[in-house]
Amino acid sequence: MTLQTHSDALSLTLSALADPTRRAILAKLADGETSVTELAEPFRMSLPAVTKHLKVLERAGLITRGKQAQWRPCKLKPQPLKDVADWVEKYRQFWEQSFDRLEEYLQQIQAKEKKDGPRKK
Repeated sequence: MTLQTHSDALSLTLSALADPTRRAILAKLADGETSVTELAEPFRMSLPAVTKHLKVLERAGLITRGKQAQWRPCKLKPQPLKDVADWVEKYRQFWEQSFDRLEEYLQQIQAKEKKDGPRKK
């Protein structure tokens, strides 16, 4: 996957995750395959509105929608979520290293103050 393609996929995923309704739908799908009707039940919106959310999730590669007679099952595809987690992990490591350096610096200052006594203002 090229950097541009990865970035575009990441943008689609993050955009899809920006909406609380879509995150709630993904949480429900984490429990297993579910019909569109069942997914729509907890929301105060029309079935077409829920379907629009599902299209966004599908376009981002977060879900698949099937068709089995009258039943339209939706299923979670977790790979884009892993891609987001991997991307965020790089920044988590950066901040942890930054905080570790800050902690070392503060310990050096505290040790110096103990040795030299507190600074007078």
